[in-house]
Amino acid sequence: TWHLKKIPQIVSERTFSLDSPKFEAKTKLELNSVCGIECQRKLPVPSLSDLKDFLSYETVFENGTRTLTEVNVLGLVLDPAGNTTTRRSLRKKRQIYGTDSRFSIYDKRFMTNFPFNTAVKISTGCSGILISPKHVLTAAHCLHNGKDYVKGSKRLRVGLMKTKLRGDGRKRKGAKRSRREVSVDPEVATELRRRSKGGGRKQRRSGRKQETSDSKPSFQWTRVKSTHIPKGWFKGVSGDIALDYDYAVLELKRPHKRKYMELGISPTIKMMPGSMIHFSGFDNDRSGQLVYRFCSISDESNDLFYQYCDAEPGSTGSGVYLRLKEPNKKKWKRKIIAVYSGHQWVDVNGEQQDYNVAVRITPLKYAQICFWIHGNDENCTRG
Repeated sequence: TWHLKKIPQIVSERTFSLDSPKFEAKTKLELNSVCGIECQRKLPVPSLSDLKDFLSYETVFENGTRTLTEVNVLGLVLDPAGNTTTRRSLRKKRQIYGTDSRFSIYDKRFMTNFPFNTAVKISTGCSGILISPKHVLTAAHCLHNGKDYVKGSKRLRVGLMKTKLRGDGRKRKGAKRSRREVSVDPEVATELRRRSKGGGRKQRRSGRKQETSDSKPSFQWTRVKSTHIPKGWFKGVSGDIALDYDYAVLELKRPHKRKYMELGISPTIKMMPGSMIHFSGFDNDRSGQLVYRFCSISDESNDLFYQYCDAEPGSTGSGVYLRLKEPNKKKWKRKIIAVYSGHQWVDVNGEQQDYNVAVRITPLKYAQICFWIHGNDENCTRG
């Protein structure tokens, strides 16, 4: 079951105008020399004053203007345990761990329907996920390198997968599907099997496979009205950029009119419904394809998940979600509980170790993101 938590309040106190950004930073989809597992254990527990500073945020608008909003945090109970993680053995340097367990979603009927159609492409080369009719959640480092905004963020766009092929308004039955395509989200796999019964032979004769199941997704690009990034990303709890705050919310200029993914509070590994995390994005090594994967969590700190889901650059910023079969209901419930930050190299005991890391949506981050979406905290009391 979902474990609901009482959410602290994020209250806006003051907003200042800042100089316009230079927009000269280069986009880096893979970060180096950041605070990793060993470093996280040594970090002090942030004070309330620290948290207010880290959760203050910059907003960049479409016309290039920029503001800083200072916030106050109400109703927060600090955790004295600090950033605890579980010790694990070292792993070899690689991004695909053993057999590549990613699935390319080819069929348009699944690409353009929930939950896969909540995945979006960011014009700086990352992925993101729809979290409201006008908002997208992604990673902060897709837009800012800790010192300046990246070049492409000045005219930022979000690509939503189109719902129809050009010149093809009809749904075609019986497209041939690979074994890898079927081994996806169980709910989707069941529907794939149902639709494929008796249709494969007819489809091979008609020669339409390339047109339906192997088509690359096309995008409808929408301008970004404003971008919110927490101040903790610029400053960092360890004096460097902090993965703890590697998240950002984009407000679209126009609403997208499609189903979006709900936010949830990230549970601990022991309390995680279904024990698996899932996310979809646009990996660079599979150009033009929507790539889906799932795996279990290996380690955790208060703000990060360490996992070995196979992923390549381009999927950075994807929304990591959980699935739960609700009692007496046939459909799955899904909630975003983290943002995929990417593949990281860090020093552990004098050796290089790699892992894929996701930024957990804690009660504080939930309150902040919810405040960015609604402009008040009335809709953000339970996560």
